[in-house]
Amino acid sequence: MTQPASPARQEAPIPTAKSAPAGGGWRRPRGLRADVRNLSLLGVLAVLIAVGGITKPDEFLATSNLQLILTQASIIGVVTVGMTFVITSGGIDLSVGAIVALASVWATTVATQEYGFAGILFTAVIVGLGCGLVNGLLIAYGGMVPFIATLAMLASARGLALQITDGKTQMVTVNSVLDLGIKDAYILGIPPLVLVFAAVTVVGWLLLNRTTFGRRTVAVGGNAEAARLAGIDVRRQRLYLYLLSGLCCGIAAFMLIVLAGSGQNTNGNLYELDAIAAAIIGGTLLSGGRGTIVGSVLGVLVFTTITNIFALNNLESAVQQIAKGAIIVAAVLVQHRTLRGAEH
Repeated sequence: MTQPASPARQEAPIPTAKSAPAGGGWRRPRGLRADVRNLSLLGVLAVLIAVGGITKPDEFLATSNLQLILTQASIIGVVTVGMTFVITSGGIDLSVGAIVALASVWATTVATQEYGFAGILFTAVIVGLGCGLVNGLLIAYGGMVPFIATLAMLASARGLALQITDGKTQMVTVNSVLDLGIKDAYILGIPPLVLVFAAVTVVGWLLLNRTTFGRRTVAVGGNAEAARLAGIDVRRQRLYLYLLSGLCCGIAAFMLIVLAGSGQNTNGNLYELDAIAAAIIGGTLLSGGRGTIVGSVLGVLVFTTITNIFALNNLESAVQQIAKGAIIVAAVLVQHRTLRGAEH
């Protein structure tokens, strides 16, 4: 007698998010949830603009101030794009601010400035990539917890930046770099740094939403073991993600050099707080498995606008940090509530 043919073995699909319950209850589509979240952030941004316009109409609504808001948002925004990828994968990077500081001071030493525009840009990017490589190797292949590895990088990079500068400000003397920060370099009234931020945002969105790299990032964040069983090299993917974060820090360091015209060991202070907060309120899950570049960009604009309004109204920086901390707590609580509701 012939044996019945055994059913074909099915290959497990690449996981892209947390497993959905098999119940028949209606659930709001993920795309719709993202649209509602982004619309909510746009609403918050509109309210903040109204507040700024009411409290300081002549100063806040001035073209120069709006250009300043966009320029400041551009620098932390580039860092946030890289942070969004890392958090989406289930990781964290506490060293981004220190990497920006180290890259900015290394790229503004007298020896580096002798090579002109290209030398400063190349050095900033390479230092960022180098720090990202160290983070990635320690986490992906060294088995270190991301929190500990990046915290160690934070301390080391800050210390090295202080040693390079000896606590002094390093002024930039390369005119081709300084010229990017003047109004004559604006394109249709848009500062060049804003255009760089826009380009990084578009590339980041395409990378996360339209490539295999992005799908693998979401899969690793959703369930690393399932991703490994599906054939994804989880360690290599994590290495690439921290390299990407370092690259964004290097680009942001060059942008900061253009804006400030100098390099200081205090550059990038609390950038890690701003980047993580912007990504979280934008809708990126702190536990991994979901990320949104558009939401992160809106989060950056919200925080930058808040900072600008506080500064115009002469409120202390301590109040700004308290407000940011409260927003982070509220965003995480909303995420937990949303996830809990989706599971039931």
